[in-house]
Amino acid sequence: MSTEPPVPETSVLAVASHVVSGNVGNKIAVFVLQSMGCDVSALNTVQFSNHTGYKQWKGTRVSAQEITDLWEGLKQSYLDGVDMMLSGYVPGAEAVTAVGNIGKELRQKSEEVGKPGNFFWVLDPVMGDNGRLYVAETVVPAYKSLIHYADLILPNQFEAELLSGVKITDRDSLEHAIRVLHQEFGVPHVVITSVSIPLFSSSSAATPQTPRTMSVVGSSMTSDRQPRVFRISFPVFEAYFSGTGDMFAALMVVRMREAVANYDKLSNGVGEGKGASSSKLGERRSWLSDDTIGVLDLPLARAAEKVLASMHEVLDRTCESMNAQMRAIRERRGDDIDETTLHLLKSRAAELRLTRNLGCLRDPTIEYRAEKM
Repeated sequence: MSTEPPVPETSVLAVASHVVSGNVGNKIAVFVLQSMGCDVSALNTVQFSNHTGYKQWKGTRVSAQEITDLWEGLKQSYLDGVDMMLSGYVPGAEAVTAVGNIGKELRQKSEEVGKPGNFFWVLDPVMGDNGRLYVAETVVPAYKSLIHYADLILPNQFEAELLSGVKITDRDSLEHAIRVLHQEFGVPHVVITSVSIPLFSSSSAATPQTPRTMSVVGSSMTSDRQPRVFRISFPVFEAYFSGTGDMFAALMVVRMREAVANYDKLSNGVGEGKGASSSKLGERRSWLSDDTIGVLDLPLARAAEKVLASMHEVLDRTCESMNAQMRAIRERRGDDIDETTLHLLKSRAAELRLTRNLGCLRDPTIEYRAEKM
């Protein structure tokens, strides 16, 4: 196992929810980022006892003004020098705008000093899933007004539909949605984190234990905003886990930074052909590769492969632990468990197993590779 951090020294502002017990939001992001060698400033957007998957919780949401005040407090003490920003769940449209103002300010700061590559914003537009919003409807236009300023967005399929205005039902509509995000919104990098359409079923990724598959679909735009699309198919565990999107986002921060650093080491920043630049990739705004770079050689594709490798290993170990815990509970208590208690016990057993599986985060075995679409 490698003992060296995979990234150069990197400071990250992580803006997401916080829970006292369990693994979602910034509880995941801070642990993952620090474990991979990043310095993290955590700005928590909610303070809950536990995640909402338990169907009962206590706590509070922060206001837009509180988000702004916390950021102003960091600035007044010269603690606002960050290389990357990760934003996840934000409660309400006004709070989304407040977080967006932070991102825009950091972007402008990097542009003003002539170093556009010094800031990279990974935005997870948390709005809903499976056709259902779990935020106010006003949050959708708030995110639409912001994504132009982000470098990489990580919507699930439903969120990609909300942002692009395109219903994703097949390959053509999927590619159309990505093209809209690149061309009309100017988003440099897009990863749709969970694509489930019949065309994308893949027997090569399935296993006897996990026969159902899904895909991650990503794209880095060219200099004229054309998509360069790849997909990675992976097996799906037949269980519900909270926090998988948060883990994916935190790992993408690290692996994107790593992939760009590795690219610059190998190429020494030399580009050829249309859209080429002699500057290092890590010095360019949004870390956009030259147009001559093939889809499967994109840093985004390399990063996504490693992210999914870690995800699969962590979820596999979480499943093993969850099943063992539930067997032990049934052995002790038999079938005499009411429905509410059983749900709470299952939710606790399904918390992502991160702290005991650092090797899965740092040095995973890549099984599922990117394919060109």
